[in-house]
Amino acid sequence: MAILWPAFALFALTAIVMLRLARLRFAAVAGGRVDPRFYKIFRGDGEPEEVAAVARNLNNLFEAPTLYYAGTAIAFAAGEAGVLLVSLGWMYVALRVLHSTIHLSTNRVLWRFRVFAASWLVLIAYWGVLGIR
Repeated sequence: MAILWPAFALFALTAIVMLRLARLRFAAVAGGRVDPRFYKIFRGDGEPEEVAAVARNLNNLFEAPTLYYAGTAIAFAAGEAGVLLVSLGWMYVALRVLHSTIHLSTNRVLWRFRVFAASWLVLIAYWGVLGIR
């Protein structure tokens, strides 16, 4: 079960970002900053920058993390939950939390890229350890 806890934490991060995006989008429409018709097919003048950044971050959480979730499902099904694999899982999630924090606050691209690259290295190691077992 220990292998699943980091995945639950990553799911929680995704849910938090999704709720933040919903709140920001409703506020943008209510405040007249976005035409509600924009959301029909996502064409037109677009969203305010702060809303678009949260939307992009949410998209990020449905990209590379899917490979982490797949690896976690395989590890769980195979009964692989060693200390190294669980530790790599927590490292990956911590880096994704840091990536989202940077993206949704200062949005300093170089910092964000470094954390993103580090998360990919951890994900590669995660799959490497999983493949060796």
